[in-house]
Amino acid sequence: MTAPTVDSALGFSVPARNARGRVVRLGPALGEILEAHAYPKPLAQLLAEALTLAALLGSTLKDAGGQLTLQAQTQNGVVELLVADYKAGEMRGYLRHNPERLAMAPADPSLFGLFGQGYLAITFDQATTGERYQGIVPLEGGSLGEAAEHYFVQSEQIPSLVRLAADQKEDGTWIAGGMLLQHLPEGEEGRERLHVRYDHPEWEHMRALGETITAEELADPALELEAIVWRLFHDEDEIRVMEPAMLSKGCRCDPGHIRDVVSKFSADERTDMADEEGVIRVECEFCAKNFPLELTEF
Repeated sequence: MTAPTVDSALGFSVPARNARGRVVRLGPALGEILEAHAYPKPLAQLLAEALTLAALLGSTLKDAGGQLTLQAQTQNGVVELLVADYKAGEMRGYLRHNPERLAMAPADPSLFGLFGQGYLAITFDQATTGERYQGIVPLEGGSLGEAAEHYFVQSEQIPSLVRLAADQKEDGTWIAGGMLLQHLPEGEEGRERLHVRYDHPEWEHMRALGETITAEELADPALELEAIVWRLFHDEDEIRVMEPAMLSKGCRCDPGHIRDVVSKFSADERTDMADEEGVIRVECEFCAKNFPLELTEF
């Protein structure tokens, strides 16, 4: 089996080490999302990493109709709101920022430089059961990947390694890649949970191997995803690789759905929403499209 080198996610496990993981690489799908917004490069790179993280986490959902939403928010940073989500292999995302604060920021701002004191929320929605789980933690660390690691430790008690990379090529196109590596808590089988033990050599071994991955490897479209897994863990007795999942840009804005939502407002409220021409203009922040609705349609 050979997985596509871009716009795909590949799951794997190392049973003897009680470890599982995902590797992801985004190409044209990422470009479609970013092109709709024309963000300055530091913000485009941040959103690219967020979409990669959403793909890493969302592709772990066993519920085919489940949805993963990642949201980072602050009130005093360059980036005021960042949203990325994943559903059935489709991704979308956007951010809001303060241009004046961005102009004062360094050319290569840190995570703190972009957000200041912020929060990271990750929400898992299960379509089959209707269950929703959300964890919210302070936005800590030097990168979005480190912030995700803090999330897993604090909300899930699962030691995790997250690596994200995004690069804009000379021709203006974007490529991004990421890896998620996790230790399977033995406590799920009724034994003591990992975080109450004094040492976990299996995880330390896997983490040491995972940390050798480079940003260049993650964002290299010529390097197959299986090759990344093999480079890192080829000395292990067994590596199990799953069927790759294809990824694409997908926005769920729909003219009919938008019209139905607006129709639930009263006639007076719709009049207040309309402009001087009698048109209600609804913008989808994910895909930056406008949907004009005339009052006479209702």
